[in-house]
Amino acid sequence: MVYILETELLENKSIFFSLTKIFGIGHFQSSLICKKLGLSNNCKLSTLKPDQIAKLVKFIENSNLSINSNLRKSKIMLAKNLVQIKAYKGIRRLRGLPVRGQRTHTNAKTASKIR
Repeated sequence: MVYILETELLENKSIFFSLTKIFGIGHFQSSLICKKLGLSNNCKLSTLKPDQIAKLVKFIENSNLSINSNLRKSKIMLAKNLVQIKAYKGIRRLRGLPVRGQRTHTNAKTASKIR
């Protein structure tokens, strides 16, 4: 197992899917990172040399991506801001009801369970 940016990645998976395990990096960003570093999407993480892994980490850190704890904090702050300014979404979030316009007459069970 390899730890990259506070995330545990499996070595037997391809680089493309391993990078998507990092919170904030999806399929599109993962493929862009592989292309810019000249790595194959199918290449396994275990076959990378230590200098290639260092390049990978440095590239992700230098790019303007908000990932891991920074992204989690920003999402929480956005939700708190909606509650603070008493926006409709914030009030719905406080009450534990669906936020995005779903019906509540019969199908609001999962939103209520989250609370």
